[in-house]
Amino acid sequence: MPVLNEERHLAAAVRHVLAQEYPGDLEVVLAVGPSADRTREVADALAAEDPRVKVVDNPTGRTPAGLNAAIGASSHGIVARIDGHAMMPSDYLRVAVETLDETGADNVGGIMAAEGETDWEKAVAAAMTSKVGVGNAKFHTGGEGGPADTVYLGVFRRSAIDRVRGYDEAFLRAQDWEMNHRIRSTGGVVWFQPRMRVSYRPRPNAKALARQYFHYGRWRRVVARQHKGTINLRYLAPPAAVLGVVAGLAAGFALPVAWLVPGAYAAAVLAASVPLGRGMTLKGRLCVPVALATMHMAWGTGFLTSPPGLGADSRTARLSRADA
Repeated sequence: MPVLNEERHLAAAVRHVLAQEYPGDLEVVLAVGPSADRTREVADALAAEDPRVKVVDNPTGRTPAGLNAAIGASSHGIVARIDGHAMMPSDYLRVAVETLDETGADNVGGIMAAEGETDWEKAVAAAMTSKVGVGNAKFHTGGEGGPADTVYLGVFRRSAIDRVRGYDEAFLRAQDWEMNHRIRSTGGVVWFQPRMRVSYRPRPNAKALARQYFHYGRWRRVVARQHKGTINLRYLAPPAAVLGVVAGLAAGFALPVAWLVPGAYAAAVLAASVPLGRGMTLKGRLCVPVALATMHMAWGTGFLTSPPGLGADSRTARLSRADA
């Protein structure tokens, strides 16, 4: 569990792990970054209370470095990635290990169950669990179990992590997708198990959501550069929407008919928002199209503006250059 500034949720997240209905031994390794709150004190107190909890340092505070540090300090043949604000259902690890045994997969994971408390968070949750918001990614929208490109979090065979040399620490975002790609490219299987659901709290405002999706798009472009053939129409839709809206707005001053392009996009978003907003308050229903447009435009802009040198020092890139 890589943790940074998780004072509010860390104790509850760890207790959800320790309370697992799992018939074998387990340990919790917390890789703690240089937090601005009392995260380290909370982590140390949890370790003092229960010998199954171990704390290691993550000086950079970066997620992939923390994951590698925690994995390096762990001792079992199965490794589960957990976030510091994720609340696992009590059967999560049992279902994961059963699925590993039944399928022979190298990694299994389930649904990122976005759930909101405020009107805005509920609107974002609706957008994040819809195909119009995030495409056909099963770990967002659900579906039948089976092989997948990637899954949320993940419960891995240690042998698979060792085979691909762990997380690539250059990937500050998209590190899950990138490592799962390497697992699959070396003959492994990544398996989606819909019975594994982990609650996820969306970003609390539009600015935070835009920042999140901007970086998602930016780093997904890095994955596409380093792993040829991994991009598809689902990933190209947001940048295409950004280009269409911007070009239509700019060209519309000289050729007003061009404004039909951004108008058509707005109409499509509004139409898609109607079923997603059912059961919400009026404020929540009004937030849904804002959330959808924020996700699309931010992801697309991040993808289009991703610097060519971003992630150039990744382990994957270095190995590719060495092989060449």
